[in-house]
Amino acid sequence: MLLHARALEHLRGRLSEPVVLDHFETFEFSQDCPFGVATTVGARSWFIYGLDPAPHARAGRLSPRQAHRLAGRPRRELRGGYRGSARRALTGLLPLLPAERRLHLIGDGHLAYVQAAAAQLRVFLRSFPNPRRGPKGSPRSPAARARDRAMFPVDLLHGLLRHSLAHHRRETIAFGRRLNALLERLFLAAVWRNFVKKRSERRPAPVSPAMQVGLARELWTWNRVLSRRLFPERHPMSTIQRLLYNRDWKTTLLPRNLRHDRIHAY
Repeated sequence: MLLHARALEHLRGRLSEPVVLDHFETFEFSQDCPFGVATTVGARSWFIYGLDPAPHARAGRLSPRQAHRLAGRPRRELRGGYRGSARRALTGLLPLLPAERRLHLIGDGHLAYVQAAAAQLRVFLRSFPNPRRGPKGSPRSPAARARDRAMFPVDLLHGLLRHSLAHHRRETIAFGRRLNALLERLFLAAVWRNFVKKRSERRPAPVSPAMQVGLARELWTWNRVLSRRLFPERHPMSTIQRLLYNRDWKTTLLPRNLRHDRIHAY
């Protein structure tokens, strides 16, 4: 998380590409406790600029048994839900822009994105709503093709996360128990995607997203990722990031939430 914050420090005033925003859907402890993660991805570089959690209520039709079980769950703190998460994601992107430049944001028409962009004068939002699709294998409509082209960088990231992280797969017994721990692993995956993994496996050039935005000259190894100790007091982090770093984001269904207590660290 601190390495990601350090990378964004070096990108201040250098953001020159459109950014694609979408929420990655998963859950903590139980499917009764879903949350999305706002992922902001460079449209050309595929660099992951930010991650921000958005707890929300369970959607869809519930059986009487599910509704009774859900009513007995302790109440979660949503911290603004989708709207708050989208607003925080845009707030994190604006310092990366050159002076007097507007952010070109691409989204899927979600109301939270529209509202968050409308509240920022420096954000221009272009929406590609999810169209109706026919049966599996049927040809895509022109609207569907346009949406898939525009949202491809973030769709690719979400598919990569579901493929690489077992606790985010649709059907799994390795599901995450705590939102804070899930975000820690997602930040680890973001560093891997940005610095260690090639931008595209189909192209022979060994270029990472970090190389595309000028943060690296070569693909990093894990030895290099973990070679330097970073300190939270030396890198600016948002309120949510500091909450996650200290492990103060609590999962209310768990009787105990361990904090990041550094007893012998200093």
